[in-house]
Amino acid sequence: MRAGVQQVADGTYLVHGSNTNWVILTEGDAATLIDTGYPGDRQQVLDSLAEVGSSPEAVAAVLITHAHNDHLGSAQYLRETYGTPVRTHEAEVAHARREFLHQVTIGQVLRNGWRPGVLPWAVHALRVGGTAHNPVAEPEALPAAGPLDLPGRPVPVHTPGHTQGHTVFHLPQAGVVVSGDALVSGHPTSRLRGPQLLPDMFHHERARTLASLDILEELDADVLAPGHGPVHRGPVREAARRARAHAR
Repeated sequence: MRAGVQQVADGTYLVHGSNTNWVILTEGDAATLIDTGYPGDRQQVLDSLAEVGSSPEAVAAVLITHAHNDHLGSAQYLRETYGTPVRTHEAEVAHARREFLHQVTIGQVLRNGWRPGVLPWAVHALRVGGTAHNPVAEPEALPAAGPLDLPGRPVPVHTPGHTQGHTVFHLPQAGVVVSGDALVSGHPTSRLRGPQLLPDMFHHERARTLASLDILEELDADVLAPGHGPVHRGPVREAARRARAHAR
């Protein structure tokens, strides 16, 4: 399956893999890769880098919004094969090393199997490595504040709840927020379309996930590049408010 690559701003590409998105930020052939899809998405990740004129060798860093397998998929592969540093929030480092796992369990999925889309999603997740043991050996903690010295100059913003170290990346110059799973625009297990939170079973702490929408409301951007669903255009503050309204 070929990933769908969509340019959403200058040097900023949202890539649709198998039920999960990742983002590529480019400067010339150098790139920053934000998330990496499922383990089974690896060839799509490599192909998407080539499609935007880059390569795995030119990736300056892999930034991980959070350490669920559908976002962490090829991070360790890129680190081992190309020496690419993998960076995530300090509260997510141990999660990426798999010292613990805050991820939806098979039991939770089965209890929600009556919901539309859940079982087909679960079958797909199993096929592409959603339950694989897939740690990153030496993830690095992101700095506490400020833009990163990487292509795209992303600014990490801590948005806990989905996981304890979940982080979105604000691109002030491009007017984009790369939102991971803090705010999405669709999911195979949801009937909603447009800005929303993922279904409750996916969040480690739903109340904190909801509270992190306040943080997203403060970000000045008009493009949302989510971890799931299509690009959403319009003020991110309004997208966060819509998600809060749906959640209530």
